[in-house]
Amino acid sequence: MGLEEMWRDLAPVGRSTSTGGYFRQPWTSAEGELRAWFAEECAARGLSVETDGIGNQVAWWRPDGADGPGVLTGSHLDSVIDGGAYDGPLGVVSALAALDTIRERGTVPTRPIGIGVFVEEEGSRFGRACLGSRLVTGATTWEQARELTDREGVFLGDAVEAAGLDPTRGLLSLDGVGAFVELHVEQGRHLVDRDAAVGVASGIWPHGRWRFDFAGEANHAGTTRMEDRRDPMLTYAMTALAANKQARLAQQRATFGRIEVEPNGTNAVPSRVTAWLDARAESGEGLEALVGEVVRQAEQRAGRDGTRLEVTAESVSGAVHFDAGLGARLAALGGWPVLPTQAGHDAGILSEAGIPTAMLFVRNPTGVSHSPAESAETADCLAGVDALADVLEELAR
Repeated sequence: MGLEEMWRDLAPVGRSTSTGGYFRQPWTSAEGELRAWFAEECAARGLSVETDGIGNQVAWWRPDGADGPGVLTGSHLDSVIDGGAYDGPLGVVSALAALDTIRERGTVPTRPIGIGVFVEEEGSRFGRACLGSRLVTGATTWEQARELTDREGVFLGDAVEAAGLDPTRGLLSLDGVGAFVELHVEQGRHLVDRDAAVGVASGIWPHGRWRFDFAGEANHAGTTRMEDRRDPMLTYAMTALAANKQARLAQQRATFGRIEVEPNGTNAVPSRVTAWLDARAESGEGLEALVGEVVRQAEQRAGRDGTRLEVTAESVSGAVHFDAGLGARLAALGGWPVLPTQAGHDAGILSEAGIPTAMLFVRNPTGVSHSPAESAETADCLAGVDALADVLEELAR
């Protein structure tokens, strides 16, 4: 089955009929259907799939005589809330199609080729991006992860078991992986500007998520004089504006994209506002300076508003520099441009674990991502499949 046919099979899974976006959160029925689809596609190709205790999957092609460290490719199948179709699944579908292409060419690799799918890459349910790959590499422990809760208060450990998985079975082993190459739709317009269908990643900007807890005093929206209020919404509003301004001045990134309000009543001054900041910068120093300035201004405003602020770093990832030699080798293979990315990926986690890692990007005509409007042209996706096949052939010799 080719890329276009697989894409049609995936299109309805977890898709909203009202927005057209995808709700493929981990350990839900939609994500379970995707795991089953991946296992079926691998079985159709004669590959046996290993699913670990939390839902990470890997399938290996080991032709007769193939030995030594394997080459792993793949990506993730989960989505952000109301996300696009391509972020994650394109890498998995392209990996299966690339394996088909290699076989059609008559190439027999001398090293095993694997296709992996990591769970909870987006962090859309439990707030920890790349959680599956973090657990597999040991960057996060199961003892830490199992106590995470989603928006409904469900513990991650309970969600995994409710999905029919058994965490006591353990996690995937990456001991036999000699290199990892992840294909991903570009989340930006660099390739459009360079008139190229495919690119190679040089690295990932440092980034993180911080929880801002603003506490005030609940009161009546009509009878409480403005000067008598201790309104945490005002402190939050100024903080969001400060984050936007500081990111623009520094030419970095800062976004408050999620907020919770208590008691969340139309006619009540809030008692508490909790907001999550996503911040990214070209360097670790730049990220620290950006977040530090936002926190400083938020604390000053809290003092004026009579509110209180507590800031918690929920997850912070340093700069990732992909294997330079590997990246140069791949860029030369196809004459593809090299570009950085501001988005986090499982490839970054595996790179930090010491596995030689590279990424291929497929052109995104609008640059829009994490949105139902995310897109890629079929011709570019097919070019990505050919590029990935070339790369896997090169690395599996």
